[in-house]
Amino acid sequence: MARIIFSILLLAQAAAPAMAMPALSQDQQNLLQQAQQSGLMGDQFQTPSLDQQPAAGGQFQSQLQSRFSGQSRLQGQPQPVPQRQPLPPEVSQYELFVSSNGGPQISQFGYDFFNSPPSTFAPADNVPVTPDYVVAPGDGLELTLTGRVQGNWDLTVNRDGSVDIPRVGPVPVAGTQFKDLKDVLTRAVGRYYTGFSLDVSMGRLRSIRVYVVGEARVPGAYTVSSLATMVNALFAAGGPSKTGTMRDIQLKRNGKLISTLDLYDLLLDGDKSKDARLVNEDVIFIPPVGPLAGISGDVKRPGIYELSGETRLTDLIAMAGGFTTTAFRGRVGMQRIVDHRFRDYFNGDLADIKTDPQKNIPLRDGDLVSVQPIFDKDTAVSVDGAVAYPGKYGVQAGVTTLADIIKLSGGLLDYASDDAEITRVRLSTSGVVTTRFDADLAPIKSGAEPVPFYMQPNDHVMVKPIPDHTLYTMVKVSGEVLYPGTYPVQQGERLSSVLARAGGFSPRAYPQGVVFIRKSAQAQQQKNLDEIAQRLQKELLVEGSSGAQTALSPDEVAANKAATEAKQKFVDTLKNLKAQGRVYIKLTTLRALKGSPYDIQLEEGDAITIPQRSNVVNVTGAVMAQGSYVYDKHSYRSYVKMAGGYADYAQPGKTFILRADGSASPTHNNLFWSTRVGPGDTVVVPEQFDRVAWLREVRDISQILVNVALMAGVVIKVF
Repeated sequence: MARIIFSILLLAQAAAPAMAMPALSQDQQNLLQQAQQSGLMGDQFQTPSLDQQPAAGGQFQSQLQSRFSGQSRLQGQPQPVPQRQPLPPEVSQYELFVSSNGGPQISQFGYDFFNSPPSTFAPADNVPVTPDYVVAPGDGLELTLTGRVQGNWDLTVNRDGSVDIPRVGPVPVAGTQFKDLKDVLTRAVGRYYTGFSLDVSMGRLRSIRVYVVGEARVPGAYTVSSLATMVNALFAAGGPSKTGTMRDIQLKRNGKLISTLDLYDLLLDGDKSKDARLVNEDVIFIPPVGPLAGISGDVKRPGIYELSGETRLTDLIAMAGGFTTTAFRGRVGMQRIVDHRFRDYFNGDLADIKTDPQKNIPLRDGDLVSVQPIFDKDTAVSVDGAVAYPGKYGVQAGVTTLADIIKLSGGLLDYASDDAEITRVRLSTSGVVTTRFDADLAPIKSGAEPVPFYMQPNDHVMVKPIPDHTLYTMVKVSGEVLYPGTYPVQQGERLSSVLARAGGFSPRAYPQGVVFIRKSAQAQQQKNLDEIAQRLQKELLVEGSSGAQTALSPDEVAANKAATEAKQKFVDTLKNLKAQGRVYIKLTTLRALKGSPYDIQLEEGDAITIPQRSNVVNVTGAVMAQGSYVYDKHSYRSYVKMAGGYADYAQPGKTFILRADGSASPTHNNLFWSTRVGPGDTVVVPEQFDRVAWLREVRDISQILVNVALMAGVVIKVF
């Protein structure tokens, strides 16, 4: 009977109210109706003991409220806050500088820790609190009484810092640590009841608002759990950007510095002791990044590390995890920015680095350290020349013969001669001694047993090919010739010969615009383009790094950043250029070509194109309307006028003409005569580079762009 008061109360509503129970109020009836709709059963409620009957209605109402509100809370529990998307990779200016010109591909340490959001999200209701958790307005409490007094309540701390307990009243709890909360509530209830046991736990925890500002990936205001720490808020903001520090993150409260966090303690040592708990309206400030130094090579964790205080070479090696098993601990190199240039600063051994301060060098901003790998003693023989598989092959001194090495390299090719040269080097007290031997390969070619020639480590074997063994060379002739196609040419055959074999020029041909492409020229031109791009990148980025270090105001920092982006875009454009491999040929007729300096010998892969006569002249660069204009035997100035004239930023005195034959010529002008252009030519008007500050840092910029135009066939617009 004591376990089914819910059923009795339902009957009490339908039958005469003859039971000795208090009448149900309207609120209680509403709760009963909600309980029925929610599917609660009568055995889920307990009747009060007889000495508690006067309070039965109130206790029953509290039980219903507790049961029903608990179920509603579970069913209506908010979904987890949507996770932020992973942030895109970030590349800093110093990372670009280190990786330029074939440098190591290393990144700033620790920043990728915050790129992806946490893989799980625990709602605040499910997070256990620590004993020192301080209760505050907005926190939820789950209070349970058993014994002579029974009840179960979900309570919320009011704005005045108290909770309202039925038949007890408001009890102040704000500012109480969780470990003391049970005693505070027990004393409050004990003023009205005896013979009870009280249990309290935290329900839904309050949220707080904190600010992450400074050099954060996503600065702003964030709502986090009251249990959140500095690291939790940093995760929400994506962590520091690569222009922000990892080693001096500041927590400010009411305008005062509360604590600082060095994320290297967490990432390198697993120490989270300084990860301070946050309170409402806290500010996390991320200052700019401190000095940076990179380390590459055979260390366990190559990267770019932020320096804090005096940091020496051994400290950097320790941050990088120490040496790998393949590291050569005796050698290390260091580069440093000196006088705005990146120079080799130190190369030496680490034998007594901890005791020798001249080796354990204090690091500076921008230093780059390289740990060299273990020297691998070479015991192989190199084979080159007319063999199937040139390369290196292991030998056993005094056992492996020349014939064995020839077999290992796949044997001799058809065009191998009977001669081989073996070069042998050895070390002596006076230095390296080089000895050469000639070997006869005729017995090997014939299958006879040769006289053994025993190989030594580091020997070099050169199997000489038969002179002029190439059967024939293929060149391609296309365009306005009578018989275009791919022609085999013999050794020493010249351009005039293959053009004659192709039937000569068609009536539509414009031989002055001949395009002659050579693979060897293309390779050299591409090398020149790459060297130009690498030199400019090194000059511009070193100057940019120096400017960033000396910038004082936000405007100067922003200006340096914009200039760096413009420099990088310019360098990227140069890097993406592909050389044409075009060779200038002066050609009018086959008769004039034959015997002239331009009647060159042909090589494998040469391509000759005879274009049609062009009826336009192109105008590009610093003019009002770049475009193509009908050719009519005018001077270059006439075509500039057709293009609207010079722009305000033009350099008229530096105008030049890219001829249809691939050459370039400067322009001349006086009262009676000016340089004329031909069909298919391009008039190029350069821009005034001095009006852009960073372009003034580039030596010979005009000459560089002309050379680029000739090698790549394009005119670069730099701004």
